Amino acid sequence: MTTDTLPITVTAYRWVPAFAQGLVRDLRVRWALEEAGLPYRVELIDHKEKDSAEYLLWQPFGQVPAYEQDGIKLFESGAIVLHIAEQSDVLMPPDAAGRARVRTWLFAALNSIEPSVQELTGIDLFHGDEAWAGQRRPQVEGTVRKRLGALAAWLGEREYLETRYTAADLLMVTVLRNLRHTDLLAQFPTLKAHSERCEARPAFQKALRDQMADFVPDPVAA
Repeated sequence: MTTDTLPITVTAYRWVPAFAQGLVRDLRVRWALEEAGLPYRVELIDHKEKDSAEYLLWQPFGQVPAYEQDGIKLFESGAIVLHIAEQSDVLMPPDAAGRARVRTWLFAALNSIEPSVQELTGIDLFHGDEAWAGQRRPQVEGTVRKRLGALAAWLGEREYLETRYTAADLLMVTVLRNLRHTDLLAQFPTLKAHSERCEARPAFQKALRDQMADFVPDPVAA
């Protein structure tokens, strides 16, 4: 979406390496906006612009996504997804207890699951050839397995983390997608089915398609 008059702006990268495409965290925000039916525009930036003084006033850590809506500027994808969810009956249940549980799962995705998943991904994709990685990886994978086991046990026969699809599922699935270079998720059929169920949603498919379409060829190779 590129219309300048749209009230919501989301930043995203013009280019990332192939292994990261489909995983950059603006996907979470795009997906949430698509689910909520909120129109938005994407502002593409490169890796020099993210470190500019102007951008750092918006996103202090020079990352994507950053978000602006009606003069409200936000950063951190989890906070942005929560902000969007609070405007959407699709992403948040109407009752106070349900909303509180969804918030809890949002934090669980980011604090209980994502750190070990990200560490494993970092080892595999950036440090796999280094001597220390062979020693550290089994420990990290063990932690990931333990977290996935706990998550699978909670999910049980449920289709979603709550009684229906919510922002909790959206955020959790985007965390678990970082394991796509491994077979770990396939070892937990309940989690694999949950991820596939969520990724089949039209809003996810559109968000992913739009993100992938925005990436330009490798500027160095060109």
